[in-house]
Amino acid sequence: MPILITADDLAARLASGERTVVLDVRWSLAEPDGTEAYRAGHIPGAVYVDLDHELADHDVTGEGRHPLPTEAAFTGAMRRWGVRDGDTVVVMDDLGNQSSARAWWLLRHAGVADVRMLDGGLAAWRAAGHPLEVGDVVPEPGDATAHFGAMPAIDIDGAAAFPATGVLLDARGAPRYRGEVEPIDPRAGHIPGARSAPSGENLEADGRFKSAEALREHFAGVGAIGGVPVAAYCGSGVTAAHEVAALAIAGIDAALYPGSWSQWSNDETRPVATGASPVE
Repeated sequence: MPILITADDLAARLASGERTVVLDVRWSLAEPDGTEAYRAGHIPGAVYVDLDHELADHDVTGEGRHPLPTEAAFTGAMRRWGVRDGDTVVVMDDLGNQSSARAWWLLRHAGVADVRMLDGGLAAWRAAGHPLEVGDVVPEPGDATAHFGAMPAIDIDGAAAFPATGVLLDARGAPRYRGEVEPIDPRAGHIPGARSAPSGENLEADGRFKSAEALREHFAGVGAIGGVPVAAYCGSGVTAAHEVAALAIAGIDAALYPGSWSQWSNDETRPVATGASPVE
């Protein structure tokens, strides 16, 4: 199935009446609640998704800042969003898909076959001259059921062992990887053996993904090539999903470490590395 959809192609689907669920996943560390931005203007028919509360389970402790939701909770969320079995689902945000990729990954993990990211996000929709609507959208309930397991994931022990046999990519910004700054987690640095590959480098200046060829070249530069096991982590498993998506566009399968640095850095038994990436 395609990973991306253009603004024009999405507009054509919506105009034709093809069954398409659009999910607006606006979120960032600086502005985690995107509700007001969504209400001020969103793609017609798009349903707001609360990343912190619908794409994570904060009742879980010790597994990082955004632990994965349970199958039952995610089933409930999908049905609230109006997702039915067999639907095409399009996710988007205003951050180059760096937050909506979490929904892309979870929906794929849950067994939804056709999930696409709006390439370029809301900016691309606006630039193409397509309309926005305001207020809330409350769809008819869906009937989809989550069956997790369609996307590979690793736990903290898997992350610790991964660099010995594969390539573990750190999707955070390079200064956080090197341990020069740490705005939110208790220790600065990275998982020993991990390689720096900031998720922002997956995008062009306009927020669209780089071409598959450019992404293959980019990831080859950090040792992530076909046939080599690859996994990705970030601060809390959000932008790491963007890394997994970019790798998929490049034709490379990769596992997600959902606990990411927020889990690792809170475990005092885990070693921390600092300094430049081994491929820099």
